[in-house]
This record gives sequence, C-alpha cells and structure tokens, in this order.
Amino acid sequence: MIRRLTCAAVLVAALAGATAAPAVAEAPRGWEQQVMKVPAAQRLGQGKGITVAVLDSGVLRGHPEFRGRVTTGTDFIGGGARPGQSYWGDHGTAMASSVLRVAPQAKVLDVRVLWDKEDPARKRAEAAAESGGPADEQSMKASTALAKGIRYAADKGARVISMSLGSDEWSLGSDYDELTASAVDYALGKGVVLLASAGNGGSTDPLETDANNTVSYPAAYPGVIAVAAMGPDGARAEFSQVHTYNTIAAPGVDIYAADNGGGYRMGDGTSPACALAAGTVALMLSRNPGLTPRQVRDILVRTAQQPPSGYTVHLGFGLIDAGAAVKAAGAAGDGRTEAAPYKGEKFFGDGPVAPPTTHPEIDMSYVGIGGAAAGVGLLFLVGAALIMRRPRARPAPTPPYTHGPPMGRV
Repeated sequence: MIRRLTCAAVLVAALAGATAAPAVAEAPRGWEQQVMKVPAAQRLGQGKGITVAVLDSGVLRGHPEFRGRVTTGTDFIGGGARPGQSYWGDHGTAMASSVLRVAPQAKVLDVRVLWDKEDPARKRAEAAAESGGPADEQSMKASTALAKGIRYAADKGARVISMSLGSDEWSLGSDYDELTASAVDYALGKGVVLLASAGNGGSTDPLETDANNTVSYPAAYPGVIAVAAMGPDGARAEFSQVHTYNTIAAPGVDIYAADNGGGYRMGDGTSPACALAAGTVALMLSRNPGLTPRQVRDILVRTAQQPPSGYTVHLGFGLIDAGAAVKAAGAAGDGRTEAAPYKGEKFFGDGPVAPPTTHPEIDMSYVGIGGAAAGVGLLFLVGAALIMRRPRARPAPTPPYTHGPPMGRV
C-alpha cells in the first residue's frame, strides 16, 4: 500500500500482512492457484511476450525464483537504500513472485516508487510530517514517484501495471492527486491495463476503530481495476477494504512468495491479491494481445465466480476465474468502435400528432422571373455606385479673412 504522510503525498509501503490479523490456521500452500483455476488458464497461455510493470519497493532481480525474468527499471523515489539491504525490495520482491507464478513466461519490469516499512528514508519522512514543517526535497521527490512510474512503465512497453499500494491508511489530506490521475489516463490511452490493491484498512465492525474503509488511491482512480482480498473460506479477508470502487477479488491470505533475502515466506494483504490478478491479465493478453483495457475489465467481471447476490462492496464482482477469463480472452474480437444501426421504433414516443403538411410544387417560371429581376436590380446598384464615385467640381477658394472691414463697404 502507499500511505500519504503529508499533502505532498509522501509514498511509503504497507507490507503484505502489515494490518492483517494472523490466520487461524495456515492455508495449504498454493491454495490460491487452485481456487483461481490457474492451471486451466496456463494450458491456454503462459504470459509470453507480455511485460508486467511492478510499481513497488524494488525487486531482488537475482532471486532464484526469477531466472532472468525481471528487468530493473528506474528508481523514482530514491532515499539511499540499495539492493541487498533488508529494507530494499522486501514488499516488491514478493509481488513480482506472485505475478510470475500465475504468468510464468511473462516479464517483470521493476519500477521503484515507494519505501519498505523499515526504510530509514520512510522514517525520516514520517518524522518530517509529524513535525509539521515544510516538505524536504526527498518528500517532494516521493510525491511524484507514482505518477512518473506509471508514465515510465507505459513508455517502456508494459501492457500491465501492477500497483500493490494505496493511500488509505495514513492520509492527512486529500489522497486524490492530479499528476497521478493524469498518468493513469496517459497509460490507459496507450492500451495499458492498470490494477491496484483495494486497501488493508477494511472492516464491517463499527467498533473497529483502527479500520477506516476510506477511499484509497490509486485503486479509486477511474480506469484502474481495484482488487479486494479473499480468504480460504471464500469470504472477504477481514482486512480487505470495503468500498464501491472494488472491481474484482483474488486470494490475499497465506500467500507463499519470494522474499528479498533469497528465501520464501507467507504473507497476507490486498497487495498479493493485486499481483495475482495482474498475472491473470498477463495470461489474457498473451492469449489475445489486441484486448483493450475495457475489454480486459469486462471479461474479468463477466467470468468471475460471483457471489450469490451479485456485486458486493466486499468482493466486487467476485473471485477471479483465471481459466474462464483466459478462454474468453481468446474468443474476444478486437476493440474497435463502430457505429451500430438503430433497431428501435420508427419514432421516439408516439410519433407525429398530425399528418405532414403538404405544399404545391413550385412554378419554375416564377423562379426565372425573380432571378431576372434580381439581376436588373443588381445592375442598377452597380451603376449608381459608379456615378457616386465620379469626381465633383470643386468651388473657388474663399479669400482668407482679415481683421479689416470687408472690401466695398464704407
């Protein structure tokens, strides 16, 4: 998650599981693959030729999990952390792992736009925000990192942008950011599918004072697919944000993934749910590269394992069915917009209230007479104009007035 610390929108990471309560019993490893029907989807597509940009805290490219499938892009947030340190790439490495486990032949573009939980740069930004002083240079850089990262990923050819981050938990001001909104529009215009985690501040208990269910960006930006988290029991994970921007759901509890120390661990959150959804979209696009962002969203919604009541603010349109989504993607046509013929009634409403008015045909002889008269009139006007322009005789000049009496008077 991205959490906003100041009105300058300082971006920080909320790690998978940062706000989630421990699971009562650990779910079977890889359970998410089965409930999402990933094996069936992988028989139709593997993600080949598709680049997924993981906008996060960095990805440990040398992890044995990745085997050359990760490219390191630009670090837009900085702060001094470097690969190999415990507070670099903790969250991002896990997210890249979840993407590639769904789409094993896809490529990941690592774009660093936020800090991990223990990053000293994050702690300095928090302290600066609490002091109430002006934002420093590092905080100002962080405030534009996400917008720059989105544009960069789109320009580098990413077809999918996965954003396991959000502004829902530590906001002190408005979370909506014009630069990021504009970047989202830019990426959509280039045909990029954007997904974001719904947020980890969710609860349905009115006495749960730590939960807020506030609007979280970038999940709430128009055009972004917001992903909620589901538990092994098929219900909303207790931390998953409850809001009307939720589009779809994916598993988000006990997700086994790579870590930045070279090993593996379990994690919870809407973050891995987003990454799993992004991997599914990569499979869909490898099956049909011509899909538009709107087509991808519509297919995910149409093929989802929907709750009995249909859409809910808890899980959106339901759990992703990767097998059905990839199959539907392969059968979809192109996304060109064409005019459709009108097939409704002849009239809107009851139609005319009286028969149409009819007129006799025009006598063309009158048209000819009128035209001749107009021509004659035009000639008279031209002649009058020429006469008016002829030079007129000038009167004799008047002698200048003198102070003496007029001549001829006594």
